[in-house]
Amino acid sequence: MSDVITGEAVPLELRVAKLPSRALAIIIDAAVYAAIGLALFILVGTVIPAVDTALATALGLAAVITMLVAVPTAVETLTRGRSVGKLALGLRVVRDDGGAIRARHALVRALAGVFADFVVTLGVGAVFCSMLNERGKRIGDVLAGTLVLRERVPASSGLPPMPPQLASWASGLELSQLPDDLALSARSFVSRLPQLSPQVRDDLGARLADQVATVVSPPPPADVPAWAYLVAVLNERARRDAARLSQQAGTPGRYESGTTEESSRKLPPDPPQQQREPDHTPEPDQQQEPGKAPDSPPAPRGGGFVPPS
Repeated sequence: MSDVITGEAVPLELRVAKLPSRALAIIIDAAVYAAIGLALFILVGTVIPAVDTALATALGLAAVITMLVAVPTAVETLTRGRSVGKLALGLRVVRDDGGAIRARHALVRALAGVFADFVVTLGVGAVFCSMLNERGKRIGDVLAGTLVLRERVPASSGLPPMPPQLASWASGLELSQLPDDLALSARSFVSRLPQLSPQVRDDLGARLADQVATVVSPPPPADVPAWAYLVAVLNERARRDAARLSQQAGTPGRYESGTTEESSRKLPPDPPQQQREPDHTPEPDQQQEPGKAPDSPPAPRGGGFVPPS
């Protein structure tokens, strides 16, 4: 995961493409470009015998530049960062702020690919730069200010739904002091609840809940499990992020609990209407006594969480 800061200074948690997937995408692209280059050289070869030496040299040089620079630039510009290989593996090139790339970004990436990443260095420059960069950028990405992200992510990375008994309490949380790295750690924990052993789940959940409780107020109701407390905080944080983004875009915001934050930001346009806070009052069959813990956790229940006084 990586935080991509948008132009509105909103951090988005997105998955950065790793070196193996990027290498496979490059191999697919190289095969496609090689086929295009072969057809281009065959065409130029039929013209060269009929012209003088200087023009033949110019045509050969133009063919090489077209194959190595012009074609990759045109493909990434027209597809907004999705070449054939990247489309096959679910990758996409974006700007550092998460926006779609333009022709200048694609041109810088293509030129760096020739002189620094692949052709001159035989791929050594791209491999070493990707290994040393925390976001896996190659030299062309560093120079162009771009980033390769994964568009297709596992469905298991989503948050469990908001516990109905905590929805009303969560709507009044003060989340401005919650740091992004702590929220990301808590999100990773709750998304892996079914895979964790009970002891690890209880210990890790209690530690994370203690850290979150020091920067989030008010404290949760009595006898709320650590997993439920963290799920409620993260769902409310994601709901507010989605609402803020939709307000900046001029459309009413909606957030469905239990979905990934990435998908929650892709909001369909709705007709303008007056925004109102959703009614979190539980249904009659969902109401329970005050202070009682949620009925069905997404994973085997651990011990209760007592927030610090």
